[in-house]
Amino acid sequence: MVKVGEYNTLKVMRAVAFGLYLDDGGEGILLPKRFVPQDAKVGDELRVFVYHDSEDRLIATTQQPKGVVGDIVSLRAVTVTKQGAFLDWGLMKDIFVPKSKQLMGMREGANYIVKIYIDEQTGRVAATEKIEPFLSNDELTVKEHDAVDLLVYRRTDIGYVVIINNRHTGVLHFNDIYRNLSVGDKVKGFIKAIREENKIDVALGEKGYQRVEGESEKILRLLRENDGYLPYHDKSDPEEIYDFFGMSKKTFKMTVGKLYKERKIELTQTGIKLMEE
Repeated sequence: MVKVGEYNTLKVMRAVAFGLYLDDGGEGILLPKRFVPQDAKVGDELRVFVYHDSEDRLIATTQQPKGVVGDIVSLRAVTVTKQGAFLDWGLMKDIFVPKSKQLMGMREGANYIVKIYIDEQTGRVAATEKIEPFLSNDELTVKEHDAVDLLVYRRTDIGYVVIINNRHTGVLHFNDIYRNLSVGDKVKGFIKAIREENKIDVALGEKGYQRVEGESEKILRLLRENDGYLPYHDKSDPEEIYDFFGMSKKTFKMTVGKLYKERKIELTQTGIKLMEE
């Protein structure tokens, strides 16, 4: 059963001058020639994205859309009509947002956070700006310390409301942000705390020393690339540390402390120095 609006692994049935037909249990789905991988042949299995073309026929592509059915993503409006708006989702054919699925109307060039879904009447992939009904914290599918995907939803006085794994909402507080963020950004994070009434606090990166392990290798690599010395230490400005290392000062200090205990670096009055390997 081919799933529209999702990735499918389909076998090549036959080759024609204008592409390949993939097995869907019927006459086949066309993968146009311009998207056919080099050396692909009959009998091969290909991972493709399936959707409807402008003539309402199912078609396959090896292009990667910016989201699949069920995803909540930020997309740019490229055309606006009386019936609705078309958003760029990374494929040759833009995705449609009916007028009835918009909040306050859309304008060309602006970005909008939408959920991708299958329209029940047409069976086509479409998008809606009315995503609140799809978000709920009543029954959580995450727990504290879980790694999660985050989408920055809106800015508040205390931080950003984020969408967690396309289904829950949480708050990323300003004091846990160490990089520039904008509404619509997709980032990796973890569940920092679950409070009363299933309110969720999140943070960027990975939890605790699992994150430090990755940062350790990063600091060692930067030391090797800079002749074994870097002019950063526990008195350095947090913004300077973030600009160079891409991590918070707290994570930097934790990582440096770990590397020092492992005798991989030396601490000097002006920075850190790589021990001879």
